[in-house]
Order: sequence, then C-alpha cells, then structure tokens
Amino acid sequence: MKMSFELNNLVRENIKVLKPYSSARSEFSGVANIFLDANENSFGSPLTKWYNRYPDPLQWELKKKIGSVKKIDAENMLLGNGSDECIDLLIRTFCNPQRDNIIICPPTYGMYEVYAHINDVPVKEVPLTTAYQLNLEALEEAVDANTKLIFFCSPNNPTGNSLDREAIEMVLNNFDGLVVVDEAYINYSRQRSFVADLKEYPNLVVMQTFSKAWGLAALRLGMIFASTEIVDVLNKIKPPYNINQATQELALKALDHLEDVNAMIKETVKEREILVKDLTAVSFVQKIYPSDANFVLVKMDNATAVYTYLKEQGIIVRNRSNVLLCEDSLRITVGTPEQNEQLVEALKNYQRK
Repeated sequence: MKMSFELNNLVRENIKVLKPYSSARSEFSGVANIFLDANENSFGSPLTKWYNRYPDPLQWELKKKIGSVKKIDAENMLLGNGSDECIDLLIRTFCNPQRDNIIICPPTYGMYEVYAHINDVPVKEVPLTTAYQLNLEALEEAVDANTKLIFFCSPNNPTGNSLDREAIEMVLNNFDGLVVVDEAYINYSRQRSFVADLKEYPNLVVMQTFSKAWGLAALRLGMIFASTEIVDVLNKIKPPYNINQATQELALKALDHLEDVNAMIKETVKEREILVKDLTAVSFVQKIYPSDANFVLVKMDNATAVYTYLKEQGIIVRNRSNVLLCEDSLRITVGTPEQNEQLVEALKNYQRK
C-alpha cells in the first residue's frame, strides 16, 4: 500500500507565496517582428545577429525535442545549468534552512551534500552496504518528520553500479517526501530509466544530463523529469534565462544525431569490458567493481602512490581512497582504445616501492 503524498506539505511557506519574477519574454507568446520589450541591443551583437535577444526562458522547443526522445511531455521537464543547478533548485524549493534535512547514501555524488550545506540544510548520511546497495532498515530509521529529500545516484558515482530497483521502489512507496533518482550514467546501463514511472510515483524526481553519453559537458545542461506540479514549483524560483541561447541551439542539433550518440555508448561499453579485462591482469589490482557507467572503480595496493605515479606520466584519474567504502581505490574513466592502452601499459610498468 502506497503512502499518501501531498506536495503542498513539502514546499517551503515562503515559496508557496512567492511571486516569481516575470521576464519580458515570459510575458509574450506568439509571433512578432519587432521586439522592443526587453531592453536588448537592437543592433545585434559582434557574434551572431540573434544573440542580442534573450533566449526562451522555458526552452519549449528544446524540451519538446528532448521529450520526443525520452517519451515524456515537455511540461514534465525542467532544464538546469548542469545537474548542479537542478540539485540546488530542489533543495532551495523544499528545504527550510536549519530545520529540514536531506538524506544521502555515501559513497555518492558529492554535490548533494555541498548544495545542502550552501543552503544551510542538515544532511543525514545512510551509507550503502559493503555491496554498494541501499540499507533500507537504516534509511527507515534516519527518516524523520523534517526529511524532505532523499537522493539516490543510480548508476552510482563513484562505485559505478546500479542500485537495486526494488529497493528504490520500496522507498518511493513508503516515504512521503521527494525521492530524487540521479541517472547521469543511465545510458551506459541495461537498467530501465525511472522516467517511465513518473505517473506511478508522484513523489519521484529523475535527473539526467547531457554531460556524459551525449558528450556535451561544456554546455552545462541538466534535466529534471517530474510531475507537472513539481516542475511548476521549481519554475517559480529558477533564474528566468538559465539556459542560454547557444546551449539551446547546440543541444537541438545534438538531438538530431541520436544514432551517433548510441554508437558512442556502444563503443564505450565495449571499451569498458576490454579495460576491465586488461586491468585484471595488473598484478597489484585487488578488485574491479562491476560498472554500469562510463568508468570503473578499481581497488589496488597503495592506490595513492599509483595515482601519483600516473599523474607523473601525464595520465589523470580520480583518487577516491579518502571516500567511505572506497579505500585504496581509483576511479578510472573509460577512454578511447589508445588512451586505455596507454593507461594499462603505464600500470604494468609501475614499480611498487
């Protein structure tokens, strides 16, 4: 039996009564030839003629095109300046500073905690099990009357594995706050996205990004998928022109190349399998954790020394040795075949002290 969910109980009181900023472009809809409403430079710009105009504040053309790919309505979508803005908006909208709290499950993506601290919102940590899965009993104990958001990253960063779907569904059915599933790496996984389940779970928020599989990290474009009620509240506080015109144009072009993106995903997964096999042959590698992402977490003897050695060779990986449950581990992004070969060759030449 599902717990009843009432969004209005989660929204901060000052957000409920907030009158959002009304930009010139948001007050106009339709077709016009002369725009004299937004105090723009009417003579253009030194770059492209139309960069002198403010972009669509709600990015409808881009949202509709994303929706055709994701099989979801544009009204169920909010676009952010990277997933980081999406995280910030969620915490600022639903968490009262110093009173409400969020729950995270380390090891996990660090920006959930950072934005909570920026917004002066307490963070409760419920570590994953040693198998990097949810500890449901501990989660249940951690939830209190002021818990507004629970963040899950699946596939998880930095561990690479997908969280058990039934465990996430259990939380969705029994928690009356928002469950945020961060699917930044979902394109590399065989797991089904939670986007298809939004109608079943009114308290579900799904985040995705153009930074990973789409290869557009420099554009800073994140996505929130949620009920229209949740999206409407988030739209009240997002900056009016948070997605610039150049990003919208380039993302629209990228969406015309879905086959190319799928080909890159397949190549990445193939190279991930080869990399895992090659790393297994490295004598000081202890364990390579299963990955559904475009990286692998590798436990090895004296990982910090290996990290320093690789850096000296001009090869930069991520040292996660100081992260809970990731002791003596390096997170290694899957590179091109040539990059992976150079990495493995360097590791085989490493002389342990």
